[in-house]
Amino acid sequence: MAEKKSLGKEFTKGLIKENPVLRLVLGTCPTLAVTTSVSSAVGMGLSATAVLVCSNIVISLLRKVIPPKVRIPAYIVVIASFVTIVQMVVKAFLPDLNDKLGVYLPLIVVNCIILGRAEAFAGKNKVLPSAVDGLGMGVGFTIALCCMGLVRETLGSGTFLSGVSSINNGSGLAIPFLSQHPMLIFVLAPGGFFVFGLLMACANKLAEEKGLPKAVLHGCENCPMAKSCTIKEKENCASGEEVAK
Repeated sequence: MAEKKSLGKEFTKGLIKENPVLRLVLGTCPTLAVTTSVSSAVGMGLSATAVLVCSNIVISLLRKVIPPKVRIPAYIVVIASFVTIVQMVVKAFLPDLNDKLGVYLPLIVVNCIILGRAEAFAGKNKVLPSAVDGLGMGVGFTIALCCMGLVRETLGSGTFLSGVSSINNGSGLAIPFLSQHPMLIFVLAPGGFFVFGLLMACANKLAEEKGLPKAVLHGCENCPMAKSCTIKEKENCASGEEVAK
């Protein structure tokens, strides 16, 4: 019973408490780039989730085998392998989605959410909790992308689910009035930052109501790579602090 509760906690933490986008402020590049439509947001979210779960499982299995000094390159090799598989599957079965995501699909390799979970969780925990952690973080990432995509596509294009071939020949569902008078700013970069800021404010409000701290960044402390960062190590040396070897 305790184990089920623990697994449930590992899954749900990625939804609001430690949402990778809205709370930890990770993966902002693909978040802002691919959320001009709901379909591309869902595609990116599901692709990243698949890579997260699979890479977490493999890294957890190999956590006692991988030497500490080469763990980051080893993690990247594992992640890159699964990204390649996902990209080939998307290219073969969903070519339109592959064209929409463009370079951001292979760039999942360097997505700080995936590398961060490998370093912070999968490399230190058993297989099942690591898989659940990856799934929870992936679902949280997908939810954040879908929320942004819904707002930006609806207001910026006046459509819903554009790019899905089964709906109006891929043009999506037209939203009355907005389809004739779209607010184009929302499909541009400024609109993306604006929606992102609003969603972060909403996430902070929900977290505050649940008694959780706001998503405030304090230097390098919230970075998942802080312990292995050479820049942080140099800062500690300069301030006279002893650096853990």
